[in-house]
Amino acid sequence: MKTFLTLSIYLLLFAKTMAFSPTAETNPNVIMEALISEIKAINKKYEKILDDKTVQINKIDAALAIAVSTEQKVDLLVEKDLIKREITVLQTEVTSEISKIRYLKGLQIIKILYEKVLSLDHHFASVRTLNEINKMSNPNQYPEYEKLKELVSAKKDKKTAFDLTSVLGTNTIVSLVQTFTSMTTSSMSKDEKEKELGNVACILDFTLRMQNDLNTIYFETAFLQKSNAKMKEDIETLFKDYTKPIGYTSTLENCRSNDDWENVTLKMEEYLTKLKTTTGTAQYKMQVNLEFPIDRLLQFIIQYNNFIDQGGKFYEKFKIILNSYENEKQCESKLPLEYKKLKSDIDVAIDKFNIAYKPVEVNGTKMKEILYGLNEFD
Repeated sequence: MKTFLTLSIYLLLFAKTMAFSPTAETNPNVIMEALISEIKAINKKYEKILDDKTVQINKIDAALAIAVSTEQKVDLLVEKDLIKREITVLQTEVTSEISKIRYLKGLQIIKILYEKVLSLDHHFASVRTLNEINKMSNPNQYPEYEKLKELVSAKKDKKTAFDLTSVLGTNTIVSLVQTFTSMTTSSMSKDEKEKELGNVACILDFTLRMQNDLNTIYFETAFLQKSNAKMKEDIETLFKDYTKPIGYTSTLENCRSNDDWENVTLKMEEYLTKLKTTTGTAQYKMQVNLEFPIDRLLQFIIQYNNFIDQGGKFYEKFKIILNSYENEKQCESKLPLEYKKLKSDIDVAIDKFNIAYKPVEVNGTKMKEILYGLNEFD
């Protein structure tokens, strides 16, 4: 029984760890490393073949230097020309294969980042609403304070007292001023006043101290949500531009909904086949149309990284704000459940920004390899 319990605890801990563990399907950095590794493999494969061709040309040049007859020289020059053509074809194949790798890996990164952006959109939508923030920060939303207002109203001096309008009645400061003014002139005994004040002391202290801070969290979260909506638009536009050269016309949203990624790959294969049989300016244009979206993808990655970095800092700030309430321990039993839930949500969000949504690692060296298929350490 003890062994089973230990195993169960281990499995629960393992499941919790795996919930945030990055994989090839969720982590663009894994795809980035695979991209660089595959580019190196292609370069290494063709480097050996091209070196052999260069050795053949050097041998032909040496033979040409000592050739006597015209027939020998012509044969050697024809052979040399054939090898040069083979080199040109091989160089085109290298470019084509690297372009294919960069394009398809880039497509995988777009797919992953789109899922992260959608997840962030869901995350921001589930964060405390303005109504919930209002519940926490306005004493008028607490039953204990409503009870105090009703008691004061029942025992207030009818001659000097007055009722607030529906608008002013919901205003925290105005409501408090009226309640305490009415209390001082009411028929309530001293013991009653002290008892009722004791019941609402923590509520009033929390709401008055934290009202501005809680509103800050709400409005800054709304700002992050709006920024994420802009990122969603940008990655959808990126996908449209990314797939336009190969003739794929569906939107990113439709591609995701219909799981149409295989069709994108087929379009890519058709495009590369056509690229190999095209020559001259037309071929160069097709190559540029294939390479340009990679640059756009890298620009979006920088935008995504900046947003994630900003979002993580915002949530660290929110955590500091929520932990700044100095009477939390003393008033713990009176604090709203929404406050405790918000603190828990923010802790989870910080973990997600550090792990699940973490920035894509693209430094100068990696940028060079992705853009040009070059490694300065080779």
